[in-house]
Amino acid sequence: MPPGRPGRAAYPVVSEVGHRLARVYEGVVQDLIDELGRLPNVGPKSAQRIAFHILQADPADVTRLAEVLLEVKDKARFCDRCGNVSQDSLCRICADPRRDQTSICVVEEAKDVVAVERTREFRGLYHVLGGAISPMDGVGPEDLRIAELMSRLSDGTVTEIIIATDPNIQGEATATYLSRFLKHMGIVITRPASGLPVGGDLEYADEVTLGRAFEGRRAVND
Repeated sequence: MPPGRPGRAAYPVVSEVGHRLARVYEGVVQDLIDELGRLPNVGPKSAQRIAFHILQADPADVTRLAEVLLEVKDKARFCDRCGNVSQDSLCRICADPRRDQTSICVVEEAKDVVAVERTREFRGLYHVLGGAISPMDGVGPEDLRIAELMSRLSDGTVTEIIIATDPNIQGEATATYLSRFLKHMGIVITRPASGLPVGGDLEYADEVTLGRAFEGRRAVND
């Protein structure tokens, strides 16, 4: 299955503000606002602002936007090996022979690959699960790309798996499942350290974050 979280409703619940806005416009303008409102994290007011920006934009810019949207749906795909976004059968990371073939960083979504790459601290490969275990959303282990991960581990090349799922309930459940699932394979299983952000105040840290910070404490007198 291609990466992505299933189980989301086709149309989000519309707030009272959305109902009021929906009665203001008609025709293609309202159609545009409705479609924009279906995008993640775009509410009725944001959809209205984007719609009017498009209406006031240069026709050439709007045409280019429409062409890019069609082009990305036509050309973009997911890497056959790791599930990352790509235009070819293999993404640029999987196709790069300079990457460390013995280490795989497991993430939930393709966007998480970008986040890790920005750190410039990891030179191995990736595996995109396509989501996280979430019984409330009807997402179980069988809905993730775990079978594909097992296939990549079958030849014995990989010696370390870094489980970099999100530090929330779903991500922790996924990390726990994977660690138990893989522990008999003789592979080192690690998880990125988590704790207090640089520049943060101790009093504002939640219990889970503060607890993780204490678990991951290190000596400073070495």
